[in-house]
Amino acid sequence: MAINKIGVPHFTKQDEEVLMKYLNFANLILRVFHLSYLHNCETRRGQMLLWSASKVFEEMTDIERQFHKALYTVRAFLNCDRYSVGLLDMTKTKEFFDLWPVLMGEVPPYDGPKTPDGREVIFYKIIDYILHGKEDIKVIPSPPADHWALVSGLPTYVAETALICNIMNAGADDFFQFQKGPLEDSGWTIKNVLSMPIVNKKEEIVGVATFYNRKDGKPFDEMDETLMESLTQFLGWSVLNTDTYDRMNKLENRKDIFQDMVNYHVKCRKDEIQNILKTREVYGKEPQDCDEDELAQILKTELPSAKESEIYEFHFCDFEHSQIDLVKCGIQMYYELGVVKKFQIPQEVLVRFMYSLSKGYRQITYHNWRHGFNVGQTMFTLLMTGDLKRYYTDLEAMAMVTAAFCHDIDHRGTNNLYQMKSGNPLAKLHGSSILERHHLEFGKTLLSDESLNIYVNLNRRQHDHVIHLMDIAIIATDLALYFKKRTMFQKIVDLSKTYEDWSAWTNFMMLETTRKEIIMAMMMTACDLSAIAKPWEIQSQVALNVAAEFWEQGDLERTVLEQNPIPMMDRNKAADLPKLQCGFIDFVCTFVYKEFSRFHEQIMPMFDRIQNNRKEWKALQDIHEAKVAAIEEEKKKKEEAAASTAMAQQAPPPASQAKTCIIS
Repeated sequence: MAINKIGVPHFTKQDEEVLMKYLNFANLILRVFHLSYLHNCETRRGQMLLWSASKVFEEMTDIERQFHKALYTVRAFLNCDRYSVGLLDMTKTKEFFDLWPVLMGEVPPYDGPKTPDGREVIFYKIIDYILHGKEDIKVIPSPPADHWALVSGLPTYVAETALICNIMNAGADDFFQFQKGPLEDSGWTIKNVLSMPIVNKKEEIVGVATFYNRKDGKPFDEMDETLMESLTQFLGWSVLNTDTYDRMNKLENRKDIFQDMVNYHVKCRKDEIQNILKTREVYGKEPQDCDEDELAQILKTELPSAKESEIYEFHFCDFEHSQIDLVKCGIQMYYELGVVKKFQIPQEVLVRFMYSLSKGYRQITYHNWRHGFNVGQTMFTLLMTGDLKRYYTDLEAMAMVTAAFCHDIDHRGTNNLYQMKSGNPLAKLHGSSILERHHLEFGKTLLSDESLNIYVNLNRRQHDHVIHLMDIAIIATDLALYFKKRTMFQKIVDLSKTYEDWSAWTNFMMLETTRKEIIMAMMMTACDLSAIAKPWEIQSQVALNVAAEFWEQGDLERTVLEQNPIPMMDRNKAADLPKLQCGFIDFVCTFVYKEFSRFHEQIMPMFDRIQNNRKEWKALQDIHEAKVAAIEEEKKKKEEAAASTAMAQQAPPPASQAKTCIIS
């Protein structure tokens, strides 16, 4: 506005044009200034969020430390004298012992302010950041209601309403009762206040941030609100990190607790070990109080002889043995391998380990400790009787036998596909070879216990090697992987036939790590399927156990999953078992034992028995098919007879002949 032009009575048209030019120029300057201000604000906000982000992701363990680090780091960008953060109690429901006094009428019910999600507004901690004068940080746990940061009622109001409050003149405000005089000896007083909620991703208010006294003395403006709101929003969302960390921490703690529970129930107890190591009866003391020679003396009398127990035989039968007997036979195998003395396995640890393994198998129809032991015994027999140990060191042989004993520990009686269909947590934990990876982890868990670790005296390199071999061996029992390794194994067998000197072949193989691992993987398959290569009286009984467990899974699929099971798992098709067994022998088993018998002729008994068992199953199949054919033929005859009868009943009666005599 221009007033009273000098020397003339009024402004001219030219004056108006000049003024408009100056106003346009001034407008341009103001626009540039405003844009510069906005640019500075956005730059400040970007820097603030970037710096706070660096601290938020650096500290994920605790919300208090996360907020503290982030807010302290960005203090230079906040443009205020002081700010405080009030952290709210996130408890939504009270414990019963807090509710009883209210329900009994001894304490009046809470009628104070509540957050939008229904929580009582309780600040369990206040963090006060002082930026004027000498910088300082004060942490006030369980602050009283008359604390200067709470006494005004502003943080409580913000927590209750989730509104952003900008108090431009705190001293003149009538709604909130801010402290009028100096707050401390420094003489600092509250002039203007900006308060806003910190909201997490669930839209829950986790705290209230309050900023005091803009540095230039002016009230907080809209850009300050935008800046502070961006910061509090970011902090609220970052709470997800600490929540996730907290949940992971709790899951880890639960896992440790459950592992401890499993160890308690699976681990061999002091009274159980006396079934084998009878130190109380012999010496009147506990195993840990005995030396190795004393323990060896007891085991010498308790363990069965290798010859009498037939652990070197492919036709070994567990029917006449108790579970404790099988544990003793398993322990004896380690002595036969010569690894107990060589690798200084504590004998008490060995007994505890084998006993705990037997307890780790569930009492289910087929995949129980008896199956686990039979697989271990077959591995031992392939190595010793089948002469496959010539390619492996004592350390590797120990790892292979141990892996075989562990290979199905904690089996649930259902296969990998069922774990996926039923949404079992194991399927979510392991992407492939679900049960095999679980068996491996369970075995490693047992070995991680000092009192069960038979590898305790191995050096680091040896320990890593046996664990590596166990990884391969146990995962290799997944039949889905069997077809991938068949061709590679067959090529190794073919290669062996090109060597005329057996010693040269052995020396070559001992240095071929990959080929040895492939043979070991195929040995695990041969061991896992070894029931099919037992004498007929053993195989026929085991096959019924396998079928019974399959039928149990089929029942679960029908009732729980509401799906029709495949024929192999359908008990309504139990009569097809001989046919299914023949198909299984032809499609899966024959190749394994044919190639192993071609590789080492000492393994020929297994191939001979599988051929004999196929003949037995084929005979049963023929009998069943003959019965089915006879039933079908009889049914067909009855249907034809019924059809003939029906046609006869429907045919018109024949024309009657006249009985009258006509004379012409």
